[in-house]
Amino acid sequence: MSHLRAVKIQGIGLLALLFLIPLSSWGADDYQHRLETLLLRTPLIDGHNDLPWEIRDRFKSDPSALDLKSDTSHLPFPAGAAALMTDIPRMRAGLMGGQFWSVWIPSGMQGPEAIQTTFEQMDLVKRMAAQYPADFEMAYTAADVRRIHKAHKIAAMIGIEGGHQINNSLASLRQMYDGGARYMTLTHTLNTAWADSATDSPVHHGLTPFGIEVVREMNRLGMLVDLSHVSPETMKAALKATEAPVIYSHSSARAIDDHPRNVPDDVLRLVAANGGVVMVNFAPGYVSYERNRWDADEAAERARFNNPPYVGLYIGQPERAKAALADWTAKHPMPRATLSQVADHIEHIRQVAGIDHVGLGSDFDGIEDTPVGLEGVDKYPALLAELMRRGWTDGDIAKLAGENALRVMAAAENVGVKLRAARPASNLVFAEPKAP
Repeated sequence: MSHLRAVKIQGIGLLALLFLIPLSSWGADDYQHRLETLLLRTPLIDGHNDLPWEIRDRFKSDPSALDLKSDTSHLPFPAGAAALMTDIPRMRAGLMGGQFWSVWIPSGMQGPEAIQTTFEQMDLVKRMAAQYPADFEMAYTAADVRRIHKAHKIAAMIGIEGGHQINNSLASLRQMYDGGARYMTLTHTLNTAWADSATDSPVHHGLTPFGIEVVREMNRLGMLVDLSHVSPETMKAALKATEAPVIYSHSSARAIDDHPRNVPDDVLRLVAANGGVVMVNFAPGYVSYERNRWDADEAAERARFNNPPYVGLYIGQPERAKAALADWTAKHPMPRATLSQVADHIEHIRQVAGIDHVGLGSDFDGIEDTPVGLEGVDKYPALLAELMRRGWTDGDIAKLAGENALRVMAAAENVGVKLRAARPASNLVFAEPKAP
């Protein structure tokens, strides 16, 4: 809706007329005021943040070793390690109301170790929330998120980032839900035994019968099915199998950047029909086509110079390989993704799927660098202001910021209530496929 301003017209005394003012004419203070007002009503929810693994990796799983009440961006880290993108002061500056914390573990971690490590990461999230009770509170339902937001705290939620983390066990899936996980990404970078990843060679061409049962059991629990990281065939198979709306916790638009992690337009239309939401990722390679190409070229050059044990111009000569790569990089500077390009992805998903099916899923602290203007969790207002400059209404922004995610959460919860009343927990046990 356009904004109206009263103006005094000469010769009509104090009579004021109202006329339309383009949103582009509003100043930064006007956008900030609008955002502060609407985000008091609607919690801004991010679908994916990898800080828990950073705490495990850099601070030996001890949340007390990292002071989240201070600016973490200037902490000294090992050479080559990215600065942290998350802390409480910056979350407050970003007007955040809810965060899905990813309890990611590496795709190569399998078996009982995968289950144990997942539970350790879930425990870490809860300990992190308990350490800052004035700022965080664990949330398990959409109603929890709204209640916590009204108390001026940030809702802390748990998302599992890879189907390998349940070790092909529906019982493990159920226990992780009972432990607080409210979504699971069906794969990470590698295929599971029952679903194909977007970044692995297809084996199942979608979901196996066990994979379909995983989706059905997630529906019965009221757990969100997350289709980030999966192949388009798996996306379509899951959308066919699910009885509840799905999410993409951190994915962007493939029509803008043809990266396999992004969502094709034909699938975006299926997501709209399903009632789901695509939460846009900030990872530069998923945002910028030029950056995506540069990443591939840089990886090829790295392999050309030194790809042990048999290939490489400077194999066994790491200093020469390092110098050669530095020379190539100097001649081919890395393109930077931008906040404006992230806004382009958001607008494209809105155009194809509709305003009810787009959200935010930054992938902060799971990415090595960020788009210019989106360096950390304090920058959400800058992104939302850019969309306001493009003509988005307060109602549009509210849906993007959190209303869409909350609607999908509540819908999945309601489906779970109905399905638990209609059918018991699945008894299906995974069986390795027989050799041909």
